[in-house]
Amino acid sequence: MKTASFAYAKPRSLAQALELIARPGAKALAGGQSLIPSLNMRLSSPELLVDITGLDELRGIRLDKDVVRIGALTTHTEIEKSEVVRKHLPLLAQAVPHIAHPAIRNRGTIGGSLALADPAAEYPACVLALDATIVATGPKGERKIRASDFFKSLFETALQEGELLTAVEFRAQKKDERSAFLELARRHGDYAIVGLAATAGNGTKRLAYFGAADRAVLAPHAAQAKDLASAKAALAKDLQPPADLYHSSETKLHLARVLLERAWTTLSTPR
Repeated sequence: MKTASFAYAKPRSLAQALELIARPGAKALAGGQSLIPSLNMRLSSPELLVDITGLDELRGIRLDKDVVRIGALTTHTEIEKSEVVRKHLPLLAQAVPHIAHPAIRNRGTIGGSLALADPAAEYPACVLALDATIVATGPKGERKIRASDFFKSLFETALQEGELLTAVEFRAQKKDERSAFLELARRHGDYAIVGLAATAGNGTKRLAYFGAADRAVLAPHAAQAKDLASAKAALAKDLQPPADLYHSSETKLHLARVLLERAWTTLSTPR
């Protein structure tokens, strides 16, 4: 299929992009790895496509004291190759190779992935596990949203009308903190059947699952458990995975426990 007709604009500044995105029927184009297929299948029919790929101010990875700020237009490949990410956000470094394939990673962006909020995507779970802050910019200026408040439902986020996701801020991982990223997929590069992004430190754990609900979700009961057996039992309180064409809800919950068991040693062993 081919896309329905639409108007196209490529702003030269963030201010111009915000003015365009506020128009009725406007939609932002970043990496386009999800949007373009949805246009071709006519699952999305914007009246105006706002191409923000020329906004260099939304690119880059910067470390400021203990905060790593990643611009929304930073590609998966740039994150994968970043020394700052490898050193200070190892969970992200572990996650990126699981995202699709090199051609997709060369074009896809962290901002686009988070704004789409696909429940089986890797980044939403990572920002939950890392307790990151989503930076949105709109007509009233910049707004910061805690990751745990950002994902509302299936493909629904806390972004308001006229806002663009412009950056993500992470606290740099400390030396005594640990992280683990695991996912199960039918083939490497496919969307996950179930995945887990997890961090541990200072006596606490954060377990974020993807592919297990209508959005990436934390598993607080399992995270508070003192031992693996208790954590696996508690997981039933945190997850009620929807069945899909190939896997029942019970199978997905079992796989979530498998991933938890694989990650537990890493999370429980001091560095």
